[in-house]
Amino acid sequence: MKWAEGIDKLGLGLYFLLCIFAIANIYSVDQKLGEKQLIFFCISLFVGLVIFVGRSKFFENMSGIIYIGGVLLLIGLFPFGKEILGQKNWYKFGSFTMQPVEFAKIGTALMLANYVSGPDFNLKVKKSLWTALAIIGIPAVVVLAIPDVGSMLVFIAFFIALYREGLNGLLFGVGFIFAAVFLISLAVPPVYVALVVVVIAGVLIAMNYHRMSWDVISISGIAGSILLLCGLAFGSPYILEKLPKHQRERIEVLYKGEKAFRDTSGYNLLYSKTAIGSGGLLGKGYREGSVTQGKFVPEQETDYIFCTVGEEWGFVGSAILVLCYMIFIGRIYYLAEQQKSTFNRVFGYCFASILMMHFTINLGMVMGLFPTVGIPLPYFSYGGSSLLAFSMMTFIFFKLNYSDKNSLV
Repeated sequence: MKWAEGIDKLGLGLYFLLCIFAIANIYSVDQKLGEKQLIFFCISLFVGLVIFVGRSKFFENMSGIIYIGGVLLLIGLFPFGKEILGQKNWYKFGSFTMQPVEFAKIGTALMLANYVSGPDFNLKVKKSLWTALAIIGIPAVVVLAIPDVGSMLVFIAFFIALYREGLNGLLFGVGFIFAAVFLISLAVPPVYVALVVVVIAGVLIAMNYHRMSWDVISISGIAGSILLLCGLAFGSPYILEKLPKHQRERIEVLYKGEKAFRDTSGYNLLYSKTAIGSGGLLGKGYREGSVTQGKFVPEQETDYIFCTVGEEWGFVGSAILVLCYMIFIGRIYYLAEQQKSTFNRVFGYCFASILMMHFTINLGMVMGLFPTVGIPLPYFSYGGSSLLAFSMMTFIFFKLNYSDKNSLV
């Protein structure tokens, strides 16, 4: 059929597979929630159909309005938001709730794609760089103020899209160094970390002495960076102490183990790892998991849904699920790179990178490799806001890809 040409059947098939498998696992945890997730899925398909039959230029033309609307929804949480589990990041309408940060990511991706595809954009020009950073930074700062640290981390995904468009990769290295110094200083005496920073900096300077320009600005920059890293090393323990108790414990779990906080922040992780480990190679069978059916893991239908997969479907089922995600995310990156339109390409990179951040952080969190930060597994965790937002991004990109493939240009 001619009309079906340009529809990415592999990507769409993986989307349906993930959503249907997710509904089955949520149903295993809680039958009523599984039924509600099926309703959310049907709503998402209807919205996706509306997106697909609409004009692809709509999203490019309306990106500014969608972006501003998303930011205003985030700001509106401060006076009108409903606090759930210590975070005021929900709107509540009767028995339904809506998490606006999921939709703000769509607006940010569209706005960034619109700006980057403009004729005056050039990352080598400071105005372009700072404008792009402002587009990402405005909603990210509001999200951090809520506070929703997990969602704020997802905004790093947009820098991956900018990297594809020419952003200096050195920024990623700088960010990694600062994060490493902060985390290492929580486990090692800060004076040792500061000493290592000074030694490594000295070695690098000595190796590049004749290639460096020794003007006032360069010397000030090098000295300032070393002092900043040393200050971060000594300040990390104090920063940790100033965090709310539950956030502080979530970080300390990485160093002390979940058993040290088994009655508080380590409880979810302890039983999550127990569930995954008890699944063995092939799992205990659908709705046969003792941890899942015993409801030992709070939020098992949302952020910790992967432990249900591990217990009931075992290593094989978990590996297949991970493989499906990797193929799906890789497929989005591949299709994004094939786009003729810069707008389509940047949005595709934003979408794939958001998926990758959610996927990586969620699995790391469930397996104890990353602090618990409240990040849903795309398409899989229970929740109408998350499923609808990810479905909208999915169908927007597939619509853009469809139009691109049928374009005569």
